[in-house]
Amino acid sequence: MNAKQLDQSEYIPYFKNYIDQAGSIELMEGLEKGLAQMSDFFQSIPESKLDYRYAESKWTIKEIISHLLDTERIFCYRALRFAREDKTPVLGFDENKYVPSSLANNRTVRDLVEEFSAQRQSTISLFKSFNDNMLKSKGVAGGGAVSVRALGFLIIGHEKHHENIIKQRYL
Repeated sequence: MNAKQLDQSEYIPYFKNYIDQAGSIELMEGLEKGLAQMSDFFQSIPESKLDYRYAESKWTIKEIISHLLDTERIFCYRALRFAREDKTPVLGFDENKYVPSSLANNRTVRDLVEEFSAQRQSTISLFKSFNDNMLKSKGVAGGGAVSVRALGFLIIGHEKHHENIIKQRYL
């Protein structure tokens, strides 16, 4: 199954842009390709651009990488809960509070990419452990229902969204 085949009842309208950016790639293929593609992409960015902000109060590229890590971890946590039949609603999170606390600008891009790779390997292992019924399981997060498989496609689409922003506004 790919993101275009998701039923709209599997995610809230706020997530549509990210789901659409995942495109027609299969879930596991998208997670695996994203690992290599994004690692290479991050490492190809000139050192001089990593701490650049295209406008005041906008994140640096290092902060974007940290944001991707935080978001992927949160989406995996949600996926695990919903796959395990935990129906307790999960609150949203404020990424604008997470980013400054990450201290990403004090880290090297190599360190951030290593962490990204480790997290993505963990994500791949987690999603491989889910059977079809688990992938279809839904829970409430951020004020609406979302399925486990939609969370996987959100990871893929969210990273593509930020890759495009980096290419358009930073490079």
